[in-house]
Amino acid sequence: MLKLEEKLKRRAARCALKNLRRKDVDDVFERSLYLFPQNFRVVNYPREPVASFNPAIVFCENEEVHILPRLIFEYYTYVSSIGITKKVPIQKLIEGKIRNLDVQVVLHPTFLWEILGCEDPRTQIVGEQMLMLYTGKGLVQEGKRKERKDVLALANLDTSFNVKRKGFFKITWDGEEFTPPSNKDAAFLKICKDRASMLVRPEIGGKRICWRCEASLSNLTLDGKTLEPVMANEPWEEKVGWSTNAVKLSSNEYLVGWHGVLKEEESYKNGLAIVDEEGALLAVSDYLLSPKNLPEMYGDKPLTIFGCGLIIYKEYLVWVGGISDYGIAVFKADLEKVLEKVRWIR
Repeated sequence: MLKLEEKLKRRAARCALKNLRRKDVDDVFERSLYLFPQNFRVVNYPREPVASFNPAIVFCENEEVHILPRLIFEYYTYVSSIGITKKVPIQKLIEGKIRNLDVQVVLHPTFLWEILGCEDPRTQIVGEQMLMLYTGKGLVQEGKRKERKDVLALANLDTSFNVKRKGFFKITWDGEEFTPPSNKDAAFLKICKDRASMLVRPEIGGKRICWRCEASLSNLTLDGKTLEPVMANEPWEEKVGWSTNAVKLSSNEYLVGWHGVLKEEESYKNGLAIVDEEGALLAVSDYLLSPKNLPEMYGDKPLTIFGCGLIIYKEYLVWVGGISDYGIAVFKADLEKVLEKVRWIR
């Protein structure tokens, strides 16, 4: 009988979801605001950040949002934490009228599996709690060995942003468990009590492509039987992944950002996809957001726009992302014009 990992390798190898996209870039997003480490005042930790990037964003009441940046305070071991800002008026954000923000650290390493950092959050409010998907960078016990892995982690926060629970997902299938060497870049779709449909990006057989699955939130398991490839890298890409949280467009349509890493210069370029509530691909764009000026192109990781927050506000699609692994940019585009750029495949 095939082991769990071998079953998934065969699914990945059979993935024919290529030739869906072109290498073209049609950057439709306006640059509204840049935020750099000096724009954040950390209120509950004595050090100043040297990098603040790859943020999530979440709506609260009265047309306000919280921004949740990934924070780094030193370059020796590059250990990340995740902060949350005070409430920010969304209108001021997209008009570029925000300058300085107070931020408190709400998530930091406390377990071995995240001892090297808590990275790249994507958030969703469910009832009276915030669900935060993030990457736990650390060591995982595999038999007698501790193996270096990037795990897909989930933190439950209360309304005061206290962490009530956190852990990481494992893939299960007929009693077998598997923790991939890398499992990150995830987003929730439909959540119903303990069950969730998700977009995920586990590394299977050395391949890093976009998948979908069903998950148990109480057991923190991804159902291996439901894991299906959604979108593979094109010939000019090293890998692809999901970039943002998913935004509901209609009863069975969700908009989500994705990124491709290009082979020739390892740049991160982004596009959009529409999926149904189970994660099946309905439509996809070519690249719609790409580094194009000095603040975006030059930093700790040059030529990178990554993650992690996507919202719809009035007629705008607002993408709040990290730039070159040191800063944050707020991008906005007319939603109708953006949707004209996606090609329907089913």
